[in-house]
Amino acid sequence: MKYLKLPDETAHILPFYLAMEEYAARIMGSEDIFFMWQVEPTVIFGRNQLIDNEVNLDYCRKHGIAVYRRKSGGGCVYADRSNIMFSYITAGDNVALTYSRYTQAVVAMLRQLGLNATDNGRNDILIDGLKVSGNAFYHLPGRSIVHGTMLYDTHMAHMMQAITPSQTKLESKGVASVPSRITTLSRHIALDIEDFKAHARQALCSGEIELSQADVEQIELITASYLKPEFIYGHNPRCNVERHARIEGAGEFTVSMEVSHNKIQHIDMAGDFFVLADLDGQVLERLHGVPFTRQAVTEALAGVDISGIVLNLSNEQFINLLINP
Repeated sequence: MKYLKLPDETAHILPFYLAMEEYAARIMGSEDIFFMWQVEPTVIFGRNQLIDNEVNLDYCRKHGIAVYRRKSGGGCVYADRSNIMFSYITAGDNVALTYSRYTQAVVAMLRQLGLNATDNGRNDILIDGLKVSGNAFYHLPGRSIVHGTMLYDTHMAHMMQAITPSQTKLESKGVASVPSRITTLSRHIALDIEDFKAHARQALCSGEIELSQADVEQIELITASYLKPEFIYGHNPRCNVERHARIEGAGEFTVSMEVSHNKIQHIDMAGDFFVLADLDGQVLERLHGVPFTRQAVTEALAGVDISGIVLNLSNEQFINLLINP
């Protein structure tokens, strides 16, 4: 795996690094790529999440915390200069294999420091059973991207106040609050943050690729797509029927439907689930104009394997989500 290096130490806003992932995935062939980055206080929420449900916007404005949406699924994350973000780009389409290869490499890197590190089989990395890293996935043609946190340390008050996980999510994990289920590396190792970054790079990578200033300019063009207000705030469904559920292994779901004359006129799905393909085009748009009955919805989805579009969600679970069994 090669380390991807910028030409200088200029600090960038969070969407720049997401754009850097996209750029690397699109132009760097089959080489496995890894890089680390840090940002000023920022909340980043998932592709399918509703900002008003996930982010305390008043708190973020008051405390100068930036807010951005990413293109991967998963939940809401707080980042600042006291923690580290990891980005991993690899070839292939197999989500489980990609996650496993990445998390096992990071676990091995942490164990080299004498830490009791494990992964939870989905998208978290743990130390002594407490979360130290949460990760999200998305796919581009022929390439997969995994990115996430590595909590060296963090401003815990900002983390608690800036993001607003639902009580359903907390109850599903058997915990009462965010701090009770996380830890930070600074509690477990004597290395400072720069020494830890040096260790991670040495353990995970052999060799580097340095981007040019021309590459940076192309990345900045991609960054602009993340800054459009309609991308950040535009996921606001219209509905008169709403369903909520947390499905083990798949995530938290809110389905919003506009139903008129017993037909689905519009449908939108939000949550912290992971999307593997075109959810709108392959699933949701098929239901426009379909009678709001179990039989009609089942027939409309005939031939569609939803588990290949939303990770770990079966057709039956999806239909039960829309129409109570």
